[in-house]
Amino acid sequence: MNTNQKPVPEEMSPAQRLYIKKHRQHHHFITIMRFLVLFLFLLVWELAARFRLIDTFFFSSPSLVASYFLEMLKDGSFAANTGITVMETLVSFFLITLISLLAATVLWYSRTLSEIFEPYLVVLNSLPKSALAPLFIVWLGTGIDTIIVAGISVALFGSIISLYTVFKSTPEEKLKLIYTLGGGRFTALTKVVLPSSIPAILSNMKVNVGLALVGVIIGEFLAARRGLGYLIIYGSQVFQLNMVITSIIILCVIAMGLYQGIQYLEHLYKKKK
Repeated sequence: MNTNQKPVPEEMSPAQRLYIKKHRQHHHFITIMRFLVLFLFLLVWELAARFRLIDTFFFSSPSLVASYFLEMLKDGSFAANTGITVMETLVSFFLITLISLLAATVLWYSRTLSEIFEPYLVVLNSLPKSALAPLFIVWLGTGIDTIIVAGISVALFGSIISLYTVFKSTPEEKLKLIYTLGGGRFTALTKVVLPSSIPAILSNMKVNVGLALVGVIIGEFLAARRGLGYLIIYGSQVFQLNMVITSIIILCVIAMGLYQGIQYLEHLYKKKK
């Protein structure tokens, strides 16, 4: 008898097929409606500009934005400015994820340290991060280091608090089982706390990737000579609103792409589980 033979999957019932069909139809409907809403928004915006219901000097138009975007592609400014912003965001996001995981783990591992530092984390998280940006410029100068630190500062403290709260909410029954079987604090961390917290960690990452982008843009407003944040602040100063709106739209696309990337990782985890 061949033990490696895979079991034959059971045939789906008519009710299951109907459910899957309706689910796919609903998914396709939602996707179509999203594109329709976007198309109608762009159409109304373009028609309002063409019929002079809005001033294109202040509000631009989809055609002017598309024209400016093509200019950015031709002169290389799109690749240069978008690339630097994406790189700074990814570095900030990676450091936020790494530092917050390590810090939350240390706080969970040592109850004494958590009692000492938790109030400070709450205070630092409540500070308006834009107020810290001038200090970063004084300490680090104007450059990529300052921008990355600004990106980290926006999400780091909230991420530590969030992950630490998730770690603390691990069911006591599972921890007691580990301790009863002779495991220690480290075993409980690696076998129970971290594995059970993966969904929350992924959800936390989806929030942090957007906050990292916000922090990077704040840093580029103040301490950059390249990047989409620099284009936005420079365009507003010289009244080139096409530059500003095009940069904002590119930022929206970047934010969506980064979010979808984390969501894809979450989908892979659920699929393996």
